[in-house]
Amino acid sequence: MAAVSQSFREKLHRFVHHQSPARVLVIGFASLIFIGTLLLLSPAAVRGSVPTLDFMQALFTATSAVCVTGLSVFDPGSTLSLYGQTVLICLIQIGGLGFMTLTAFFLTSAKRSMSLEGEVLLRESLSETGLHGLTRLAVRIVGVTVFFEAIGALLCMFVFIPQHGIFRGVFLAVFHAVSSFCNAGFDVLGRGDNLVPYVSEPLINVVTMVLIVMGGLGFFVILECWDKGRARLMKWLQPKKHREWIAPLSLQSRLVLTLTAVLITAGFLIYLAAEGTNPLTLGAPDDTWQKKILGSLFQSITTRTAGFMTFPQGDMRSVSKIATVMLMFVGACPAGTAGGVKTTTAAIVFMYVRSVLKGQRDVNIWHHRVHPHLIARAVATFVICFFAIVMVAAAISVLQPELALPDIIFETSSAFGTAGLSTGITASLSVPSQLLIIVTMLGGRVGFFTLTVALAAGGPVPHVRYPYGRLTIG
Repeated sequence: MAAVSQSFREKLHRFVHHQSPARVLVIGFASLIFIGTLLLLSPAAVRGSVPTLDFMQALFTATSAVCVTGLSVFDPGSTLSLYGQTVLICLIQIGGLGFMTLTAFFLTSAKRSMSLEGEVLLRESLSETGLHGLTRLAVRIVGVTVFFEAIGALLCMFVFIPQHGIFRGVFLAVFHAVSSFCNAGFDVLGRGDNLVPYVSEPLINVVTMVLIVMGGLGFFVILECWDKGRARLMKWLQPKKHREWIAPLSLQSRLVLTLTAVLITAGFLIYLAAEGTNPLTLGAPDDTWQKKILGSLFQSITTRTAGFMTFPQGDMRSVSKIATVMLMFVGACPAGTAGGVKTTTAAIVFMYVRSVLKGQRDVNIWHHRVHPHLIARAVATFVICFFAIVMVAAAISVLQPELALPDIIFETSSAFGTAGLSTGITASLSVPSQLLIIVTMLGGRVGFFTLTVALAAGGPVPHVRYPYGRLTIG
């Protein structure tokens, strides 16, 4: 038995060694989805009234959980048993953190070192450039995640325990905290209407919004803000003559924090103006200003890949749906638990277009030049993701012409941005359409750029430079 295990490990090592990091990451996520599918196919995963999930239901749900999307073809709260809901939250946690981060954490906890191939994969999954200190970084990421989820769960207990009892209330609080921080958007309340009953509940709204924002900022930004804040506090406590100079936040952190604030504010104003007078969402005659403000702010935050909702998405006005699609496409920030093209990618593309229009040679952001390699990757990511959404939406519209095209675009954008919001057509998707959404969710989680690189044929790149061709554009 030991010889068989050793042979399997050697074969696995050789396989990983001969694959690109991008391909191994995609295979890793696909393997995790497959394992989750098998676990959800168990009769113990569903309640007694349902014999078992069919394969497509289990596959779609496992993919949505691992890719922290939140789309579901059934209501998890009323369909899945406690075992099934536990499997679901484990898949969300692993998918949100990334399996390589958890691998590095457990190896470090067991006092074991990570192989060079493992460190390269971890670097790729965290979008880092170097290998130094990656395992320690993985441990800190897990610590930050547990900290925020524990605080969020504790606060949610004040609402869920009085409503559902101690055991169920604690489970719901933990599930909701993990789902919120991982930007998954799954709920197991069993009502089928997500957080609509809590649209005016301040504690649930505030805790959920804070967890969503912290999970979407990116672990590097959180850790840098923590380190800088602690350093400034220690500096303030020291005598003035011993105080040392502390460098400001990095360009990455400043850009991420600024873009997050801008997008949240812009979305809030759009939703408040459009839905504050919509009687089907936040504009009913008996709706208070507290409900309008909380609902608009929550919608602005959850749209960028979280998936929770406090009012029906299908009842929104057209301008709100357009804004939602745009925010889902942008998504949150790199190296976090969210999807989308990422805020920094959108910012680089926007600044690149601006520099072209102004006739500038370089793309500058706050007195820093952006490397041409980053510009090329940002533009490629933006274009690949845009056309992927268009092609998937077009394919679904051909497969199911009875569905409205705006709803299909909304659903596809939600799957790509791992947002989990829907106008209500998820359960109506056919098997081919579900498969397209599954691929879209996987591409949104690992990145369509990474997915494209993983699927591209390998081989040496010829070192040939051809002469410039003369073309006319515009």
